[in-house]
Amino acid sequence: MKYWGWLILIAGFLGSCTNNPSTNSGDEFLVCTTGMVGDLVQNLAPDGVKVRVIMGPGVDPHLYKPAPSDLGLLRNSKAIFLNGLHLEGKMTEIFTGLARSKPVFALGDSVPVNQLRQTGSAYYDPHIWFDVSIWLKAGSAAKVGLIQLYPDKKEEIIKKAEKYFVELTALDSFIKKEIGSIPSDRKILVTSHDAFGYFGRAYGMEVEALQGISTVADFGIAEVNNLVNLIIEKKIPAVFIETSVSPKAIEAVMAGCDSKGFKVKKGGSLYSDALGDPGTISGTYIGMVKTNVSTIVNALK
Repeated sequence: MKYWGWLILIAGFLGSCTNNPSTNSGDEFLVCTTGMVGDLVQNLAPDGVKVRVIMGPGVDPHLYKPAPSDLGLLRNSKAIFLNGLHLEGKMTEIFTGLARSKPVFALGDSVPVNQLRQTGSAYYDPHIWFDVSIWLKAGSAAKVGLIQLYPDKKEEIIKKAEKYFVELTALDSFIKKEIGSIPSDRKILVTSHDAFGYFGRAYGMEVEALQGISTVADFGIAEVNNLVNLIIEKKIPAVFIETSVSPKAIEAVMAGCDSKGFKVKKGGSLYSDALGDPGTISGTYIGMVKTNVSTIVNALK
């Protein structure tokens, strides 16, 4: 019954979006799916433009199903910005329907295919924000989208983008310097799911995870044992949990190591698919990345 109820909800929502011309009447705000996208758009948007994020701190976008209130925001927004690349997989049909009546910008579509990480699934790795040089491309796509929405504010949007992109370039250099301080034999990042592949590729870390790029993927005893053996073989000192993923997977790995006489510590919590609480350092994209880097370096250095 839950499955059919969900289909009926989507069908009704899409019908209202495509058949009701009043769905574009709320021009006072933009809607973004994740905190990373929302922070990016807010930094580039003209003064006074409101940005609302539907997936807050601790929310897993791979598993997210919108509440009725979220559907109302999507329906009444001026435009929608999403990560794309199937990150918001359970909302794909909704975005397809909305695109018939209003601008929908999938920032991941702006990244050249040869820069996307191939995976074993039918989709590319959507966690593009963990390579700042790639996130800059998403920023350029957001800038173009905002200029399309607010052509009379073009100069302001361009000026804001130039300023913010300088900050992102500095962030990229900061990460390289900090990660470079970790001994080469300790540059191994063990997490719950494969959210940090772009980070590892860009900044010279080996990344190991129990689950694939989506938390929908299952893992079993074999995967746990393989990771336990790897940690012991390479004497990895710490593993990390994620703020938007249950810690049970990593705790199982730690218990497996302990049962074999190897103590591996919990290195801390990393922000993977969501930002931290609003008003905190990790509540912004730059702050979130710096917090992650500090956690990683302190645990592995």
